[in-house]
Amino acid sequence: MSNKVIIIGAGGAGLVSAIHAKSSGADVVVITKEYPTRSQTSMAQGGINAVLGGENGDSIELHIENTLSSAKNLANPKSVEFLCKNAPDALLWLDSIGVPFSRTKDSKIAQRKLGGAYAARACYAQDYTGLKILHTLYDRCLALGIEFLNERYLLEIITNKQDSNKSFVCGVSVLDKRSGEVEIHKSSSVIIATGGYSRIFHKNSTNSVSTTGDGIASVIRAGGVVSDMEFIQFHPTALKNSSILISESARGAGGYLLNSNGERFTNELAPRDEVARAIDDEIAKGGDVFLDIRHLGSEFIENELPQEVKLAKLYENIDPIHELIPIKPVAHYTMGGIVVDEKAMTNIDGLFAVGECANHRVHGANRLGGNSLLELVVFGKVAGENAAKYAKEFKGEANIDEQKSLFEAEIVEIMSYKNEINFYTKQAELGELFYRFVGIKRDKEGLQNVLDVLRDMKKDLKNMGVGDKAKVYNTNLIEFLEFKNMLELSELVLISALAREESRGAHFRVDYPTANNEMFCANTFITRDGLVSYEN
Repeated sequence: MSNKVIIIGAGGAGLVSAIHAKSSGADVVVITKEYPTRSQTSMAQGGINAVLGGENGDSIELHIENTLSSAKNLANPKSVEFLCKNAPDALLWLDSIGVPFSRTKDSKIAQRKLGGAYAARACYAQDYTGLKILHTLYDRCLALGIEFLNERYLLEIITNKQDSNKSFVCGVSVLDKRSGEVEIHKSSSVIIATGGYSRIFHKNSTNSVSTTGDGIASVIRAGGVVSDMEFIQFHPTALKNSSILISESARGAGGYLLNSNGERFTNELAPRDEVARAIDDEIAKGGDVFLDIRHLGSEFIENELPQEVKLAKLYENIDPIHELIPIKPVAHYTMGGIVVDEKAMTNIDGLFAVGECANHRVHGANRLGGNSLLELVVFGKVAGENAAKYAKEFKGEANIDEQKSLFEAEIVEIMSYKNEINFYTKQAELGELFYRFVGIKRDKEGLQNVLDVLRDMKKDLKNMGVGDKAKVYNTNLIEFLEFKNMLELSELVLISALAREESRGAHFRVDYPTANNEMFCANTFITRDGLVSYEN
């Protein structure tokens, strides 16, 4: 197992980790359930934060201040300082490997202002920033000869015990979607980079159907710890009928939010939690909300916001150059995730996590727009280098090949479940309940009712078996396994949200509308058995 690093997930976080692990001398294998260019990173449109100069009055200190302010006292100041101070080097690194950033007239990287920021610090590539970063990273990985195993679904993380009785990672089990065969991949160093879990909101999310929290669920089952699961950011501007994201860059460029009376009703560039609640209030009155970018002019819109034009035309059948864009807030980003230390390692030796699936404690209760892409570049480097170092220095050995039959038996058991209840219907039902009662505004009664429904679903899981009994390309089976993971994570979200009897950032309790710093100015830690604690 020596000198090998396995990375689960091929989005931006996984690819950055792979590049730095490879550059640190490790043999790297990236395992992903789809393909790298389909990852959620491609939907990060607005930009990536970095202070590249002080000409506009911006500074790293202000970047730190804005990040901590958005986080509502739940981010770790040292982690935020590390993130923001490393931002300029992260941008220069991306520029050096060929990311095609938009440029100013004097050839500098162009920057725009996003919500909650003091100044224009989000570096962008039109409104395709995440996509262009992702493709550049993938090209770099291919040039370095990094191995990719596509269409593999993560089943479990395999661990063993040390003499000290502390767990260490030995590898992973995955299901080859093409063949239906279980595979065992051995490694003393594993990085989980599988993204967040906002697809628990089903169609009320900007995320792809693959954002089902598989990596987080597998870490919990392996004995890991998660934190801040109740903090789920709602993006203020998604298309009303499809939940397709309309980038914050549209508001950063000067777009207005209008109610049914054609009135502006909020500060468009306030932090996302505030803007989302303001929009929700307007919709609750029975009205509609629109994004208006018509005044920006056709030339600017076509040059700087081409993707938004295409998306609005395709999914809403309107032309934003001449018409208002109907929007609503939907689940977009999960601040909670796997607990990691300053090396990006979990409480399980050799198991690392990075990106949206991890909690590096830089987002707290509400992520600052433009910091998600930055996080995956800065901490991807940390994860990749430390995972490579751990793999090189690890001297242990564990024989895990015989466990293959155990995982095969689990698949056989799942395939034997009765197919009396359609789990797709239950998944859609849960998503609607989450949007109504675990969304922008919450209260004890609603949260408890959803928890009761969810636990009934868990009891009925063995009656929700897959109808497709084929072995090859059984997407029905994969989607059942995803649903099972989402049930596990949804329960932890509800338990955490019920326990936090206050309002803070993206977690707004109408029955406890103010922050309670005396009791809850701390991160929520929760284990698989549902025990909640608060730690600074």
